[in-house]
Amino acid sequence: MKTSTYLEFQEKQLDEKELIAIAKNIWVESGNKASALTSLKLYIKPEENKVYYVFNDEVTGDFALD
Repeated sequence: MKTSTYLEFQEKQLDEKELIAIAKNIWVESGNKASALTSLKLYIKPEENKVYYVFNDEVTGDFALD
């Protein structure tokens, strides 16, 4: 089964895959190996224009939904 998830708000449309790619890029740009990322949780808060992430149940942060 093929699935797609989109978040739509304020005339914007964000693809789940795009948000995951941004988070993974943050992980790698922070000096980590891509293979060291074993879990990723994303919490999307449109009212704050933010995506909060948790890498490997330990490392937290956020990025803007722009």
